[in-house]
Amino acid sequence: MVETNNMGTGADKKNQHHHVAVLAFPYGTHAIPLLNLVRRLAIAAPNITFSFFSTSKSNSSIFGSSSKPNFLNRFFGPKSAFNIPSNVKAYDVEDGVPVGFTGHPMAEMEIFLKSMGGNFKQSIDTVLAGPDGKKISCVISDSFLSFAGDMAEELGVPWISLWTAGPCSLSTHYYTDLIRESIPLGPDGIAGREEEPIDFIPGLSVIRIKDLQEGIIFGNLESEFSQMLHRMGHMLPRATAVAMNAFEELDLPILDDLKSKFQNCLTVGPFTFTSPTPSNLDAHGCFPWLDSQKPTSVAYVSFGTVTTPPPQELVALAEGLEESGVPFLWSLKDQMKVHLPNGFLERTNARGLVVPWAPQERVLGHIAVGVFVTHCGWNSVLESITAGVPMICRPFFGDQRINSRMVSDVWGIGIRIKDGVFSKDGTMEGLDLVLSNEKMREKVGALRGIAKHAVGPKGSSSKNFNSLLEIVCRDKKEQDI
Repeated sequence: MVETNNMGTGADKKNQHHHVAVLAFPYGTHAIPLLNLVRRLAIAAPNITFSFFSTSKSNSSIFGSSSKPNFLNRFFGPKSAFNIPSNVKAYDVEDGVPVGFTGHPMAEMEIFLKSMGGNFKQSIDTVLAGPDGKKISCVISDSFLSFAGDMAEELGVPWISLWTAGPCSLSTHYYTDLIRESIPLGPDGIAGREEEPIDFIPGLSVIRIKDLQEGIIFGNLESEFSQMLHRMGHMLPRATAVAMNAFEELDLPILDDLKSKFQNCLTVGPFTFTSPTPSNLDAHGCFPWLDSQKPTSVAYVSFGTVTTPPPQELVALAEGLEESGVPFLWSLKDQMKVHLPNGFLERTNARGLVVPWAPQERVLGHIAVGVFVTHCGWNSVLESITAGVPMICRPFFGDQRINSRMVSDVWGIGIRIKDGVFSKDGTMEGLDLVLSNEKMREKVGALRGIAKHAVGPKGSSSKNFNSLLEIVCRDKKEQDI
């Protein structure tokens, strides 16, 4: 992707006083896409200071510390390979969680959400009061942190909000009030209506009520997390720009509608194509094994860093893989192997490889991989598209159900697992259907080409990135116009 600052040396000199506050959501994989975008902006605008604010736990997992390896080393090799510019600095934010807290991760997140606004402000104020403190000229945040919009308005500076998921799920959050007016809340309200389409929202006629995320019309609507998402839907129209890890051509009807609602709606992905090339890290021998397999013959199985299917589904999935005879590479945490059928690993070791972690982007890009069995998290969907690999979808929560519906019913580049859960027969049927489906492979290959063009010199994502860069580089006079 061509990323240039077209504003010349005069702008470079002017920008040396610019200071961008970056506010990260420290859970899941949210912080990595935000850092990816900030890295690109920092390289394109080397005289601008970018202060990256997140919790100590999140920052140490990403940037590393003296006592533990960092997330970037794990996925990209040495830190220099990811090329974090010197004008990006990380600062810690209190998470509000009591020392020694042993509750559920969701409970920990709820504690963080209650105090996050004040904690971020305190950390930012501390940095500004320091000897190197510069006035904030722009605020960039994860879309979840919509209080950043209030902060930017108080400072009189632009607010750029990064939505790390897909346009379709963002649309449901924007239209939450309309959805709640149209569909009764709670499980009783949707009983018998699960298959009804959301056809009263532009571009969402293929989405079913049952596909919606928790926190819109079902789930705990009073939780801090649900209320945060509701506030976000109201706040985003106030953002100077809403950026997305997507490309325009993927969801044109939905994006056309969102463009009419937001001041600037800018797709600047897929980040898979704009991120640095991963290292040759392969601690578990995935690539020698893949090199020994036939082209497009392997099923790659992974459900991300957060999700694992329940034990009974792990058994059914394993039985289906074994009975199908399909070669497979399965990324499965070591502690979950106890749930596999007795003797499964021994019986399948001639054509299967089970590892605790795999470099997913590189694995999907290997010629041997023919299908991706996935939870349909947005990052995984984009990585599969950019690798040209069709999918078998088993979503669990959040936007995964919507993503899987788009994969199967809109883009035609995968299927949803039969009856929504893994069974031995359903797994076998899915593998046979996708691995033998050349039309599906052609469709995902075509999308890959479109995505590649989007990040090229004249592509939509490159143009949108330059628009984003212009916002970051504005001086105060330009902001007031």
